[in-house]
Amino acid sequence: MLNKFFRKKKKMISNDLMERKQVAQSQQLPSHIAIIMDGNGRWAKKRTLPRVAGHHEGMKTVKKITKFANEVGINTLTLYAFSTENWKRPKLEVEFLMRLPEEFLGTYLPELMEQNVQVKMMGNIDSLPEYTKSSINKAVEQTANNDGLILNFAMNYGSRDEIVQAVQKIVYDVQEGKVSSNDITEELVSSHLMTKDLKEPDLLIRTSGEVRLSNFMLWQLAYTEFWFTETLWPDFDEECLMDAIEIYQKRNRRYGGLKGEEVN
Repeated sequence: MLNKFFRKKKKMISNDLMERKQVAQSQQLPSHIAIIMDGNGRWAKKRTLPRVAGHHEGMKTVKKITKFANEVGINTLTLYAFSTENWKRPKLEVEFLMRLPEEFLGTYLPELMEQNVQVKMMGNIDSLPEYTKSSINKAVEQTANNDGLILNFAMNYGSRDEIVQAVQKIVYDVQEGKVSSNDITEELVSSHLMTKDLKEPDLLIRTSGEVRLSNFMLWQLAYTEFWFTETLWPDFDEECLMDAIEIYQKRNRRYGGLKGEEVN
């Protein structure tokens, strides 16, 4: 009897989510959503589990949200998986995090191929362990011709480091006479960033109640809409993503100007 009740409730939630998705698709969707996936450790602590259990559960959320974002019609999903500062964490936790891409991509790559998802990575990939780098490169190569959702992982990524590298490349080009100092524009800087082939994010989501950017896409987020939630990343589900999209669709994006009705 209880199982029947829960099945009925689950079906009702599923139908409601389907309706919400259809309504959202009839309006302007965010083309690029970036997510700071936070709260794995706290999720585990609340259940008296080791921190790595939270990271493993968070990996399942990545699969779930990627699939749903693809179904909704999102063009790009960028996930902050491992920052340049995360190396400061305990050695065993870092080693576990370095194994997660291998497990995730090894397990879900066939499904990503079926869903026409293209995997991309940004960050200092060369500094990662060989097994991590190998699994990443394999996924990028195998999905290169897919033209569905772009699943972009930020791995060993830090925005300040990214900007420093961009400046170094531009300075080198100036010294080589390829460009002059007068050629340095916002467009030129953007073309030297790791996201040069991607549209800038329309919506940033951060889970777990933290309200900061943590060195994530500082240049690219200049005009992005922010949405923060208390939900821990392992608990973040399709309904949470719909909440964020619906709030985004109610925002008035001015880009420093005014909408027509606000001019008078």
